[in-house]
Amino acid sequence: MLGSNSNRLIPSKEFSMQRESMEFDVLIVGAGPAGLSAACRLAQLSQEQNKDLQICVIEKGSEVGAHILSGAVLEPRALNELFPDWKERGAPLNTPVSGDDIYMFKNATSGRKLPNFMVPKTFHNKGNYIVSMGNVCRWLAEQAEQLGVEIFPGFSAAEVLYGDSGAVEGVVTGDMGVAANGEQKDSYMPGMELRARYTVFAEGCRGHLGKELIERFNLNEGRSPQHYAIGFKEIWDIPAEQHQEGLVFHSAGWPLEGHASGGGYLYHAENNQVFVGLIVDLNYTNPHVNPFAEFQRYKHHPAIQKVLKGGKRVSYGARAIAKGGLFSLPKMTMPGALLAGCEAGTLNFSKIKGNHTAMKSGMLVAETVFEALAAEQSHTDLTAHQQRFESSWLFDDLYRSRNFGAAVHKFGMWLGGAYNTLDQNWFGGKLPFTLKDTRADHEGMELASSATQIDYPKPDNILSFDRNSSVYLSNTNHEEDQPCHLQLANKDIPIQVNLEKYAEPAQRYCPAGVYEVVTSNSGEARFQINAQNCIHCKTCDIKDPSQNIRWVTPEGTGGPNYPNM
Repeated sequence: MLGSNSNRLIPSKEFSMQRESMEFDVLIVGAGPAGLSAACRLAQLSQEQNKDLQICVIEKGSEVGAHILSGAVLEPRALNELFPDWKERGAPLNTPVSGDDIYMFKNATSGRKLPNFMVPKTFHNKGNYIVSMGNVCRWLAEQAEQLGVEIFPGFSAAEVLYGDSGAVEGVVTGDMGVAANGEQKDSYMPGMELRARYTVFAEGCRGHLGKELIERFNLNEGRSPQHYAIGFKEIWDIPAEQHQEGLVFHSAGWPLEGHASGGGYLYHAENNQVFVGLIVDLNYTNPHVNPFAEFQRYKHHPAIQKVLKGGKRVSYGARAIAKGGLFSLPKMTMPGALLAGCEAGTLNFSKIKGNHTAMKSGMLVAETVFEALAAEQSHTDLTAHQQRFESSWLFDDLYRSRNFGAAVHKFGMWLGGAYNTLDQNWFGGKLPFTLKDTRADHEGMELASSATQIDYPKPDNILSFDRNSSVYLSNTNHEEDQPCHLQLANKDIPIQVNLEKYAEPAQRYCPAGVYEVVTSNSGEARFQINAQNCIHCKTCDIKDPSQNIRWVTPEGTGGPNYPNM
């Protein structure tokens, strides 16, 4: 019978006196849109087929939604399938999109609205909703729990458990109460082994266990490298007369002119609030680029300033975005485990949306896993999942946008934008061409001595702010006396290589001021890591030109505590 061994505490084989173990049918790592959709769909199937499935979701944030950050304009397609009665269930989709404005910013003072024929139709949002994905995930968690799913926030997945055959058998949660020097404090509690017949990894973009699994099982063989951006977001309360509920505003061009690519957004949500942000592609080569400073000056453009003027900033956050698309998707299955959502990189870049695709990815994974469990399988490589994926609208979504990012990277904003508009508006994303970007985002960094310097203005503390005050608004907190979760493979590289060649770009690409080069009175430079400031964006793990920084999970509940991002 399915689930017959669930929730049974058993001694760990390796740590028989130190760790306890719990068994489930399915373990899901990450309570984001992919993980929670997978949990809900599994529970639905178990009820429909009268199967007793034990499903567990663990989440490293202090609560579900604490680490969720997204723009976000939500396409409800996957939600319509998962819960057709979501309106009656009270899903927090309260602001339908009322209009789209898409602008090209020529410089810091001018810009023009683009006519529809010049814009890829995938940028239009009729039928979509402006939402807080943190609140959507909280609602999804409620639905999952009502279906019998067990959800445990505050538990980070620190290690992957492998069986004797090499198959994934679950995870080990992080130890609590370990001091920075590695010694056990009085509050020490060892992590638990959470074992499952199948484990779904839905950690989000650049999950550290997903990264390990991709390398261990060679899941990216024959694929293009994954590509990333860093997305910033602030929530502002603004005067009612400046608010247009439901309006979606996007921009391209300034301030990302020449040295980086990306785009900005401003969404008019409910209750006289707007969500403002900037997305900066992480393939830039100028080491002097400071994405945080780019975002702060973005808000000074007249088109943005007129909306924010007289308002109050109430929240801040940043997060890396996996945007490589179809050609960067790794193989999503391995013995005993599957990847779901942004862990694999299912975002549709042509729509600038990844939540509906993450949800559908989780639902497809759930159907594959349930089929295997119903056939009494355990710890197998569910390779049939690829066919299920390729038969879904998710694959079609990603196929139609397969060239979108590569076109911009290869041809630039104007020519790449023209190609994408032609492809999406006249050919439905099916022009018979294949464009690939095979250079990883950390490669190609120019020497600081030859790169163009960028003069960023100081914040005015009205529209623009410094990083410390911004991190304060993210409610970020970590237990200070714990091992650093930002690990250096070689402690000498930041000063001897990165500082010498690239003026140590970690000082600039980190949106939270975690990395500093401190110079002593004698003139000796030292690399300092302020791990307490980390908002878990993963940019350092992606962009370090020497690939010397490895992000791992800190003690459970650590990191930002976003209330409604």
